[in-house]
Amino acid sequence: MNGLRGPRRTASPVRLTLNRALGADIDGAWWPHTGSMARELPELIEALHSTLGEIVDISINWSATSGAPMLNTHSSAALAKMRWNDSRQRIMVVVGRNGCARLLVIPHMTAPALGLMVLRRAADMPIPVSEHENAEYLAADRVVRAAQSQSATQSAQTPLHEVAETPQS
Repeated sequence: MNGLRGPRRTASPVRLTLNRALGADIDGAWWPHTGSMARELPELIEALHSTLGEIVDISINWSATSGAPMLNTHSSAALAKMRWNDSRQRIMVVVGRNGCARLLVIPHMTAPALGLMVLRRAADMPIPVSEHENAEYLAADRVVRAAQSQSATQSAQTPLHEVAETPQS
């Protein structure tokens, strides 16, 4: 089971949501508790194991030197003014033997109400209509739509497989 021996007990549960049906441009979201995602990765892998099977690959669309996007505002209008929709969303693709999930990675310092709304919105969980006009929903919707658009573009540009060139004799 991915080299893990026995269940891991963490002080903080993994903040992860997944859509019931995988295969969308964004299948859910992961909200790490700290800026050290590497420390939290074993718990994420364990949480995804039952859905995806043994994890065989994880890819990310950012570098170690790129700054994390700020997602502390509660205002969708402020996000638009900051050109959030044009900024690069952090997307992690986790591939298991039984499936694949594209996760929007929420910055760890995101305000709690907004982080929870992004988790729900990214996994296409039901959100009461009465909440559709609040600032958290509007901001979460903008972020998730931007991630979906970015993910769809990346998927279209990713080759299904690369053919290695063989040297000619």
